[in-house]
Amino acid sequence: MVIKCEEVWREVSNYIDGDVEPGLRLAIEEHVRDCKHCAAVVDGTRNVVHLYADERMLEVPVGFSRRLHQRLEGDISASRRGFLGWVVAAATSALVLGGFELTRLSALTVPARRSGHAQASSRVPPDMLVIVSERGKIFHIAGCPFIHDKATLRTVLAREAEREGYAPCVRCMKKYLDAVG
Repeated sequence: MVIKCEEVWREVSNYIDGDVEPGLRLAIEEHVRDCKHCAAVVDGTRNVVHLYADERMLEVPVGFSRRLHQRLEGDISASRRGFLGWVVAAATSALVLGGFELTRLSALTVPARRSGHAQASSRVPPDMLVIVSERGKIFHIAGCPFIHDKATLRTVLAREAEREGYAPCVRCMKKYLDAVG
């Protein structure tokens, strides 16, 4: 199966999450092996996902958004001269802005499955009451500032949350995750 760059870009998120058919996965891997532009898009997207999943929150400097938009507009204008420049500007824009919006956008649709990137949580007390969001992937301790989609919250036991496929929040459940060997 031979695929085009546009198909790789359209499926990059699913590819990184492991949510593509085996045939498409092989086709993407073959294409990325030979296409340095698509390899950069896949690597960049993977980096954003890993950075976003990192438990450390990064403060964005004041004025960053405005400067980023100005820079991207300048890069896009200058890059209209060549395909590579356009791809780099578009990928940069999508990766940076998409990374910051990942949480908000993921709350808009119900995922087919919960987080596959979760750490083992065998040390979370099974009878602990935790908070889950119907559209989320993570369970939290009450009061965690990283709880999203507060309109659909419910309280369950940690063992129920895990059985339903929720993963522990790496911020508020850190003491239980650090204890996992």
